Amino acid sequence: MIRRVGQPPDAREKYRRRPGVYAVLWDRGHVLLTYQENPEPEFQLPGGGIDRGEAPLHALHREVFEETGWRIRPLRRLGAFRRFTFMPEYDLWAEKLCTIYLARPVRRHGPPSEPGHSAIWMHAETALEQLGNPGDRHFLAEVLHRSHRPT
Repeated sequence: MIRRVGQPPDAREKYRRRPGVYAVLWDRGHVLLTYQENPEPEFQLPGGGIDRGEAPLHALHREVFEETGWRIRPLRRLGAFRRFTFMPEYDLWAEKLCTIYLARPVRRHGPPSEPGHSAIWMHAETALEQLGNPGDRHFLAEVLHRSHRPT
C-alpha cells in the first residue's frame, strides 16, 4: 500500500490517476530543487508525469532535464507516495502517484527549458522547510537522516 500525504480525496470530485517520478538530487548536503512560479510559487523536487508508453527512468531523466537543465545519474528508488490535488494547469483533479529516486546531478547543460521553472541549489535542511508538499519533505528528510548516520 502506498502512503497518502496531504488532504484526503474530496468525495465530490472524480480523480484521474497520474503516475510521476521525482528525484532528490543530492550533492554533499545540498539539493537541487525546481522553483515553479505558476500556478502557485513553490519549491519542488524535480520531476513530473510519466507519458503513456514511457519508461519511468526515461521520464525521470526527461523531466529533471526540462525543469533544471541538469543531467543526472539515478542511484536508487527511495519509495512512493500518493496525494490528491487539483492541477489547474491541466484543469484536472488528480491522484498523483509519486515515485521518488535518489540521484546525483552530474552535468549542467543550461537553464531549464520548461517555462516558469528555475533550478535552485539549497542546503538540504533549508529545503526541508521550503518544499511545497509533505511527500517531498518526507523523502528529503530520509536522505538527510541517512547522510548523518555514522559509517
